[in-house]
Amino acid sequence: MIAESPKMPEDGFGPLRNPLFRDRWLASTVSNLGTWMQDTAGTWLMTVLSAGSPLLIALMQTAASLPVLLLGILAGATADVFERRRLLIFWQTWMLVVVGLLTILTFAGVVGPYQLLGLTFLMNIGAAMNNPAWQAIVPELVPREQIPDAVSLNSASNNLARALGPALGGLMVAAFVKVTTGAGWVFALNSVSFAAVIWVLWKWKRKPLFKSALPAERMAGSIRSGLRYLRFAPELQASLVRAFLFTFFVSAVWALLAAIAARELKQGAMGYGLLNGAMGAGAVVGAVTLPRIRSRFAADSILRVTSVVFVAILVVLAWVPISWVAIAVLLVGGFCWTSTMSTLNTSVQLVSPPWVQARSLGAYLTVFQGGLALGSATWGYVAEHSSVRVAMTASAIGLAATLPFALKFHILQGKLPDLGPYVWRRPQRELVMEPELEDGPVRIVLEYFIAPENYAEFTRLIHRMEGVRLRSGAIRWGVFRDAANLERFEETFVMESWLDHLRARERMTAADSIIRDRLWELHKGEGPPRVEHQVYVKEVTS
Repeated sequence: MIAESPKMPEDGFGPLRNPLFRDRWLASTVSNLGTWMQDTAGTWLMTVLSAGSPLLIALMQTAASLPVLLLGILAGATADVFERRRLLIFWQTWMLVVVGLLTILTFAGVVGPYQLLGLTFLMNIGAAMNNPAWQAIVPELVPREQIPDAVSLNSASNNLARALGPALGGLMVAAFVKVTTGAGWVFALNSVSFAAVIWVLWKWKRKPLFKSALPAERMAGSIRSGLRYLRFAPELQASLVRAFLFTFFVSAVWALLAAIAARELKQGAMGYGLLNGAMGAGAVVGAVTLPRIRSRFAADSILRVTSVVFVAILVVLAWVPISWVAIAVLLVGGFCWTSTMSTLNTSVQLVSPPWVQARSLGAYLTVFQGGLALGSATWGYVAEHSSVRVAMTASAIGLAATLPFALKFHILQGKLPDLGPYVWRRPQRELVMEPELEDGPVRIVLEYFIAPENYAEFTRLIHRMEGVRLRSGAIRWGVFRDAANLERFEETFVMESWLDHLRARERMTAADSIIRDRLWELHKGEGPPRVEHQVYVKEVTS
């Protein structure tokens, strides 16, 4: 099946020719390498400290994922409200300090299972708050048509680190007699990787794509407007549903791989690192070849195939305790994982306009990591009270059973809309009274006169405007027909304040304007439809 989305350069390396993106990509790769080394060392350290408890080992994944579940929406809102460069520097510094503290405690030999969990959780608070802003700056670094390739390269960066980091982390832990000593050195190196990212961000001269001329949104209002957009954006909802269903079941691999290595395959830290690295190596191959795959197949087809393959992978890992077989299926698993995650991440970026992009990514990361956190805890609990084999088999059955439901939610289907800001050709209508920014609620009424032969098309288009109005900030919307004049219609919608009305004008996209312009073409009157702005009248008490 041929994909209908825009054609991309098949080499997939176009974004790396841009110095801004290349510097960020190299810094990210260094940081990802340190993070994956720490993930392996930390998980193996927990295996030693907890005497191999599957639940505590699985909770390491939960500690890494839960902060995003709790803070993803807030993180997206902060990235859309505050200056992203400064925000990124702050949270990178936060992670450096936390990992530095973990390094000191580990070298001192006083770290225990719960201290390790707690500091892992604190470090990932920084990661949760950092990630929406980190991903939202991609459109500031490359042209829109290169966004899919940029997302794939970011995935390749993460998975190149995943391929090398676990093996290097396991090798460093195994190189020392005491696990705490090897883990301590891994944590120290991770601290240095954060310093590299801070340096690149410090040198960056940022030029944001979207900068409102209006006062910045308050945090609570920013979160509300982001959630309102999500509520009325079915394309974005589809990506979130697919992300949760996939990650919840596939999280069994991440949560239980250490237990599989130790219990089923009888491997040590180095063996666990190699297994993790095998999945990372497969993911790198997937990220590099994905541009060619995407040019030939639709996103829905890619997601369908990767889900089916992962069902088989979960079953093999559960029932075939042979190391070389595990390495082989994990290579395939890495390929499928990065193909799925890159496709979903790309879809979120391409269906979200600039003004709400970080909030959309925050919602995506919340759902993505929420699936990992809840799935890891679930499969860890099942393994603790039965066996790793039962947990892996149950996750495979769950993924297969939910696949028909997941396929109802389509990703990147059809021609992608132009979500760039609409450039208004006419100024705001002059008013006798200029409302204050906080005045409201504000009711906007548009009057249309529609010929009977255009009635069906008008109703189809006007109801598409419902999503446009509600996504951009309206709290109520409706369209009414005059019972005394069947050709007269009124579209009415309510904004919380005059400021929200002005923001809605900024938020209209080029794709939204196509719908509106066609509606106005159907209007019979001379000139455009008449527009009224009505401000709520408060009682005068003195």
